[in-house]
Amino acid sequence: MHLTRLARLSAPVILGMSLTAPLALAETAKEPAGLPLEELRTFGEVFERIKRAYVHEVDDKELLENAIRGMLSGLDPHSNYLKPEDFEELQESTQGEFGGLGLEVGSENGFIKVVTPLDDTPAAQAGLKPQDLIIKLDDTPVKGMSLQKAVEMMRGKPGTDIRLTIVRDGVEGPFEVTLTRDLIRITSVKHRMLDEHYGYIRITQFQVHTGEEVEKSLLKLHEKAGSKLRGLVLDLRNNPGGVLQAAVEVVDAFITEGLIVYTEGRLNNSELRFSATDRDPSLGIPVVILINEGTASASEIVSGALQDHRRAVIMGTQSFGKGSVQTILPLASERALKLTTALYFTPSGRSIQAQGVSPDIEVRPARLTPLETKLQVTEADLDGHLEVDQKNSTDGTATPDKKQDKRSVSKKEDLAQTDYQLFEALSLLKGLHILQPEK
Repeated sequence: MHLTRLARLSAPVILGMSLTAPLALAETAKEPAGLPLEELRTFGEVFERIKRAYVHEVDDKELLENAIRGMLSGLDPHSNYLKPEDFEELQESTQGEFGGLGLEVGSENGFIKVVTPLDDTPAAQAGLKPQDLIIKLDDTPVKGMSLQKAVEMMRGKPGTDIRLTIVRDGVEGPFEVTLTRDLIRITSVKHRMLDEHYGYIRITQFQVHTGEEVEKSLLKLHEKAGSKLRGLVLDLRNNPGGVLQAAVEVVDAFITEGLIVYTEGRLNNSELRFSATDRDPSLGIPVVILINEGTASASEIVSGALQDHRRAVIMGTQSFGKGSVQTILPLASERALKLTTALYFTPSGRSIQAQGVSPDIEVRPARLTPLETKLQVTEADLDGHLEVDQKNSTDGTATPDKKQDKRSVSKKEDLAQTDYQLFEALSLLKGLHILQPEK
């Protein structure tokens, strides 16, 4: 599957959206083997036949660019040819602002498949979901259409509408959704307190400044908890990836030593190793990472590395499984190749490619419906029950604040109904804290 951001393509040393870094081919390329003359003659013959016999006249430049695209598309789903406007969009995408619908899409069986809608975008607001198949754009079927062409059709001026025809598992028959294009501004890191002592950080994608934003979020969460932060949920669900260095910096915020990730490829400078520094802005708090089928590439590096280091519990469902590295190779005339040049591996030597990260605890999305319970009588309801001064009880515990308790239970029930996976992550953190000795 080819991951492409609507109205923006990928970014520099990129995973998922791409793993990209410019390389100097002159320093690393091997001597080319002899050219296959028979195949080149065939190419020339096909070129001439198309020029002479095709029903419409075709420009030489268009034919040659199509040939280049075909050459790259035959390699793997992530390698492609970037025209000047595509190259410019790729360079800008990691800055966190682009126009379009806010979708990460791929191709599957000739249709366009939604990898993930990005948070707070028209696609997310319209209720599009990972695994949705787009079969029509307005009245144009996408069957057989190139992914690049589909992306171009979905781009447009903010404020204009496009109608998508969707096929979704579990829904009978196709249905239509009309989205209004918008200027997409993405805040890659968001944070909040889930409870009095438990924090939450969501990373929507890995941009250039994501690492420092995560460190700032950790500092703010520690301050809000009064230096008593007991645990953190790191939410990487539906995170399609991004800049490799940002993923490395995020992992480095949680570990103080050891390997984070390494890459292997045929070019000398495509073999990279990244290790942790001794800084620890997380202060060693327990961490639960949430992943799902929309968790790809750079976000798989983070979850895989922290899983290998036994620094976090991975919860959710199997991740996407993109373990390849794309490099941007600039060409003449402001064009470029986005070429798969390496595979990345977690600290233990695992490849994520086509495998994904398996959660330590599988928790599937669910919607809980509270059961109605019959009125029950407790000891405190019985006439003449014994009263005990809890402050003087042998275990030293104080009488709980009933009002605060009710608010806490209500908040917990709301979370269980709105985001069951997050509810389970918070419950696990609280359980881990109970078992930890008091410092």
